This record gives sequence, structure tokens and C-alpha cells, in this order.
Amino acid sequence: MCSICGIYAARGLGLGALSAVESMSGAMTHRGPDAAGGFSSANVAMHHNRLAVVDIIGGAQPMTVVLGGKRYTIVYNGELYNTEELTRELAERGVSPRTHSDTEALVYAYAVFGEDCLSHLNGIFAFAVYDDFEGSLFCARDRLGVKPFFFTEAQGQFLFASEVKALLKHPSVHPVIDAPGLWQLLYLAPVTLPGCSVFRGIFELLPGECLRVDAGGLHRRRYWDYTPGAHTEGRDETVEHVRNLLTDAIRRQLVSDVPLCCFLSGGLDSSVVSAVAAEKYREEGKRLSTYSFEYEGNKYAPTLFQPNPDDDYARLMAEYIGSEHTVLVADSETVARELLSAVLSRDFPGQADIDSSLRYYCARVKEKHTVALSGECADEIFGGYPWFYRPEMLSRDFFPWVHDPGARIGLFDATATRAEEGYAYLSDAYHRAVAAVPVDDAEPAEERTARIATRLSVDYFMTNLLERKDRMSMASGLEVRVPFSDHRILEYVYRVPWKYKFEGGVEKSLLREAMASYLPPEILHRKKSPYPKTHNPAYEKLVREMLMARLARRSSPLAPLLRRGAIEELTSGGDVTWLGQLMSRPQMYAWLLQFDYFLTAYRAELVL
Repeated sequence: MCSICGIYAARGLGLGALSAVESMSGAMTHRGPDAAGGFSSANVAMHHNRLAVVDIIGGAQPMTVVLGGKRYTIVYNGELYNTEELTRELAERGVSPRTHSDTEALVYAYAVFGEDCLSHLNGIFAFAVYDDFEGSLFCARDRLGVKPFFFTEAQGQFLFASEVKALLKHPSVHPVIDAPGLWQLLYLAPVTLPGCSVFRGIFELLPGECLRVDAGGLHRRRYWDYTPGAHTEGRDETVEHVRNLLTDAIRRQLVSDVPLCCFLSGGLDSSVVSAVAAEKYREEGKRLSTYSFEYEGNKYAPTLFQPNPDDDYARLMAEYIGSEHTVLVADSETVARELLSAVLSRDFPGQADIDSSLRYYCARVKEKHTVALSGECADEIFGGYPWFYRPEMLSRDFFPWVHDPGARIGLFDATATRAEEGYAYLSDAYHRAVAAVPVDDAEPAEERTARIATRLSVDYFMTNLLERKDRMSMASGLEVRVPFSDHRILEYVYRVPWKYKFEGGVEKSLLREAMASYLPPEILHRKKSPYPKTHNPAYEKLVREMLMARLARRSSPLAPLLRRGAIEELTSGGDVTWLGQLMSRPQMYAWLLQFDYFLTAYRAELVL
């Protein structure tokens, strides 16, 4: 993967634009440590940092091609998994790329097909193409939003970048957090509302969106969406169809000119990905490398959501597929230390030690591998969360993964944060999201529930997980691919009846049935277990001490916002799960620590 950024102005760039773009790009060198390059003309300046994965020699960017006397220049972050097919399509139209780089195939696809090139792509991407003849800039993001694309407007110029920190490097872009931004942080984070950031005026292309900027202004549209429809295949046909889609997606994503591995937790999703990858590697006479993650001194406490630890299952699965397996271990001090680095990687306080540990593990994986495959997106598509089969969770006034909306914001002064107004604002956003889901009143209630749950999960919860994986991995220049995010899988499974996905009351039963031949019984029937967290009491003690030390500083921006005695109440009260399945009291301390650091490091201005 890579980073991209640029500035466009239809009437011409002003003084300082080139240095501003270089500064923006300099903030993202971690995403592309292998090479860097820039391009400029009268009304655009673009820059690219490259992580070389495919066609190491021929894939340098920015890349310019000429077709029919017209010149097109691209900066691109991503991977295409149908480059061969796309190249054949181009050849049929008389275009023959000189390299096997997906970058060249993509820019020629735009030159040949125009904006319709997006319908020809299978992959993860965020890119910008400058059309020298038209004097316009076209930008797009992949269908499920695996790769990021942020943008803003300042002084009549359009700015874009892979990460928010790059936009904030521009002298005309300021780190202002208004009331909706603060409410998202205190009620929803790490989830944010689609299409925006926590900073005022900084937006994000939605998954499946594109835009064009020219002399007529900015034109933004949705080029892809997944829709309900009739499902005509029977159970056995559906199972086979899912198996074929998934194995094809995984095999396509194994193309790499640099070392590749898989994340293997021993859960269903990562085991499916690793098993298919290992099979393909054996066919080629190679052995797959896999990694699992654990915490030093972890005092494991079984819960409804985490009934058992991953370690034994990961080893079992690695032995079953014959992979070269490595268990990476993080101690409490490392997980706590990385909390602050994780904020800088994500550009806001995200998911506490779930972020910081992943950031550390990815840095370790990068020591030997440049590409990894992971199992994200299966729960959102196949129905792995409880709100898919517990309709009462969707009947609340708030997003179902936020167990107690007041748990976090309740630590803050209600007047200073305008807490009641914030709750109403986000509750209304939730109800509007539910109301926007197309449902058929003639359908069984379980179908309507599943359809709403899928929309909420994909459009909100999954984007958070993909963002976390992108930022924490790319912080070390590690590319992580997510085969379940292949849009063909979501398009198909969204229309499959719920009875096939929850057969026998078993979560993700369709996925289990489709991939049964790849898995041992212990993995096939294992109950869902999310990304692991540490239960070591030493970690909670450590992050609480770190938080109290920050709050004791006169310059702490967080301390004046908190209610008097709030931390003491949190310490003396019972444990609380406040987000998803992982965030409880230790994570609350860690998140508050991150929030204070975030406000300080970004010099954020609260305008409420």
C-alpha cells in the first residue's frame, strides 16, 4: 500500500502549494517507505509514498500515460486483484500496458473507460487521476472502504490525503472539533458517522463513492451499493456459491512480489483465510507463514463474548494446515506505551489497547513480511453479531454496539459537553440510518432484522474495523488484505435468506457449512471470539497511573472537562462494558489517556 495526497485548484495553484503538498506527504512516509515522487501542473500538485508490493521496478508513482493525445496522471493507494482480466480488456481495445503493475492498468482503464472504469475493478483502492486535457481531477474509493480517502476545501482549493494528519499539515486547515465531532468522540468512538471525521470541515469519501473536481465545482456520487433482491438458489447451491466466491477472493489476494503471511487467531474467519492460502501455497511448493497474538501474564477470565483464549486454537489450526506459525507476545508496558503512538496513527483516540497492541504486533510482523491477509468483515456480512438475531437490540434509541451510551460521556461535565443535545443528535442519526434501510413489510420479521443489522454493521461498525486495521498496519508499512471485503461476497450474501445464515440457531452457519472441508471440527464449531485483549491486572493499574499523571498536569486539556470525582467513581464502581465486546474499565482509563494526549498533540480547538 501507499499514501496519496494532493491539491487541486481549477483557476491555478497559489504560491506555496508545492511545499504544502510535500509537507502533507512527509506526514505519511510510514505508509510508503520504499519510494516517493511528485507531480505538478498549473492546477494540480500530487505526491505519493510507495510501499512496493507488485512490480517493484515498473510501479513507480505518480504515473503518467498518454492515450489518444490526452495525458492522464494517477496517484493510487491499493491493490487490484483482477489486473490480468483488466489488462485483457484493455488489449481488446488496443491498449497494451508496458508493465504488469496494477497502477498502469488502472490509469489506462480510466483513459479508456472514463469514470465507468470503476465497474471494471476488483480490489481495494483510493486514487486520484488528473486529466490534463479536461483540467479535472477524478477521485474514487473502493466499494467497502478498505482504503482511506479524506478531503477538505481551503481558500478555493481542493485537498485530499490518505490520512487526516496530512490535511492538517496545510497552513489553511485547522484542527477544530465542534459539537458533533466531540459527541462522536464521547458517545461513538472508535466508530464515527459515515463520511466525516471528528474535525470540522474534513470529510471522507464513503465506500463506493467517487467525485470529480473541475471548473464547475465538486461533483460527488455513489457509484456502487449493495441492494436487496430475490435469491433463487437453494441451500446446497448457495453453500457452493459462497465457497466458490470466498476461495476465489482469497486466492486472488495471494499475489505478491514480496513476503506474504496470514493472521491466524484460531477463530473461524482467520482460519478460513489461512486454510485456503495454505492450500494454494502447497500447490506452488511453498509453506505459508501465520501469526497469532497473545499478552504476557494474561489472567484470562472467560466471558459470554470471549469464552476461551485463542492460543490453543491458533496452534491447532496452524498444525492442521502445516503453516510456519509464530506467536507474538506483548507485555503490559508495551501495550500501554503504544497507546499514544496509536493515537498518532489513527488521528483520534480510537479503541485503546485494541489499537495499541495491533500496532505493536504489525510492527513485529513487518520484520519478516510486507503483506498479510486477515479475517475482518465476515461477521458483518454473514451475521456474526448478536444484534443480527436479537431484534430487541435494534429497538433501542442508540447504536446496538454501544451498550451504555452514558458510560463514557457521563464522566464529563454535562453542561460543557452538551450531553443531552449530543445524545439526541446521535440517536436521531441512528433512527435515520435504520429508516433508510430498504425493507419489505411482507418479509418475515427475521429477514427485516437481518437486513437492518447488515446495513448498520457494514456501514458503521465494519468501517471502524477496517480503519483500525489500515492505520495500525500501515504505521509500519505493512499491507493487510481482507478477502471477506470482496464486494461480490457482500452483494451475494446480502440477498441470501436468513434461515441459511443462522441455521440451527448457529451464528454464521452458512460460512461454516461452505468452508467445512477446510477446517477441523474444533475450529469449525468454535463460538465467535473477538480480537484478544489483556486481562492482566497490572495493565489496568499501569494505565490508571498514567492517566492520573496526565490529569495532574496544569496543561491537561481533559481535566477541566471531567466531572469532579469522576475517575474515583469509575475506580470504585463495578466493571462496565461500554462498547462492543471488548471495552471495559481498563480500556476506559486507556481511552481517556489517549483523549488527553490527542487534544494536546493535535492542538485541537474545541468550539462548542
